[in-house]
Amino acid sequence: MLERYFTRPETVDRIRSSWLGDAIQTYVAWLAGQSYSSRCVIRRVPLFMRFGEFARKRGVTRVEELHGHLDAFVRSHLRRRLRPCSSRGAHRQYVRDIRKPIEQFLRVVQAGHLPSQPAPRPFQGWAPHFFEHLRAERGLSPTTVAAYSFQLARFEQYVVARRLSADGLSPAILDGFLAARRVHLCARSLGSTCAALRAFLRYLFREGIVRRDISSLVDGPRTYRLSEIPRAISAADVSQTLAAVERRSIVGRRDYAMLMLLVVYGLRAREVAALTLDDIDWRGSILHVRGRKAGHVGTYPLTPEVGESVLDYIRHGRPDTLDRRIFFRAAAPRAAVTHRVVSLRAKTYLRKAGVTVSRPGSHTLRHSCAQRLVDADFSLKVIGDFLGHRHPTSTRIYSKVAIEALREVALGDGEELL
Repeated sequence: MLERYFTRPETVDRIRSSWLGDAIQTYVAWLAGQSYSSRCVIRRVPLFMRFGEFARKRGVTRVEELHGHLDAFVRSHLRRRLRPCSSRGAHRQYVRDIRKPIEQFLRVVQAGHLPSQPAPRPFQGWAPHFFEHLRAERGLSPTTVAAYSFQLARFEQYVVARRLSADGLSPAILDGFLAARRVHLCARSLGSTCAALRAFLRYLFREGIVRRDISSLVDGPRTYRLSEIPRAISAADVSQTLAAVERRSIVGRRDYAMLMLLVVYGLRAREVAALTLDDIDWRGSILHVRGRKAGHVGTYPLTPEVGESVLDYIRHGRPDTLDRRIFFRAAAPRAAVTHRVVSLRAKTYLRKAGVTVSRPGSHTLRHSCAQRLVDADFSLKVIGDFLGHRHPTSTRIYSKVAIEALREVALGDGEELL
């Protein structure tokens, strides 16, 4: 396998004779199986050789002991750098370019594959069991737990920057953090931040980590039901967005199929990312959407346009893999796309098409699907069932987009309504 990337026999011999030679060959074979480029392999192998030599001089003889020397290796690289990093962002990127490949290398050679590593949870030093409490005791879904982790990670950055301990938390600190977040968030999103903060502060007090319960002091912004209009776009804008996709590339075929599912069925980004080959009944022309937010399964007729777009990607873009999910990353490693990828691709094409809309993303196309059903005079019950809403109140917002009906009310004789 090494001869595929290194043409000089002495280079191959030097790699194989290293005490990490077998591990490096295992990792290179894994990279090839994941469709990594030759350039990536050629750049990473010398890094592993330097790391292995660095660790050997420190007395390391087993691969299992390498991880404990990674931080020291990164520091030595920084000291040997001829020019200092120009900014904090450049420093973080430089460190990441060293750490990430080595961490991946260690996971592959120790486990035989690259498992999906969960992101480190915030406040592990203060409350290491907080997120287990959310799952086991409060019964929160993995999606909600991930959202709490995202919000608290921002709070951890704010606390660390001020070198605060748990006892140093105060109303003034909370006010400062929420004021800083308010600049970047709408009222509804800030409310989610406040919910995560309240849960975390209550847990700290319950566990005796802090002496005072200040969770009640976190007061979220006032929001009003049905205060906004769904961010739908016109049918012409939808067509313009679909036309912006370059369908001759693998990425374009994949993205076009995902956008068609969003436009035609109003699916959520998570539902598109979770689709598998087993969810499409090609003989019966039926699409099954499983594991919806409301906890049920949706069944739709598979339209020819959607079926052709998905089939085009499966035949001419989808990688050959045992994973049954439909949509995959175009770049290595060949992992299935996440809901964030679906939403970001929708946002990319909306901007590319020049469509102006507040907070563009996958939900823009979902709202546009609902708008199309409203314009076709379907009842809110039918629209709610089609979109997979759990409760009728979730569909009520679309009563505000019945523009023609509202215009008739506004221009008609008010006495007719009595």
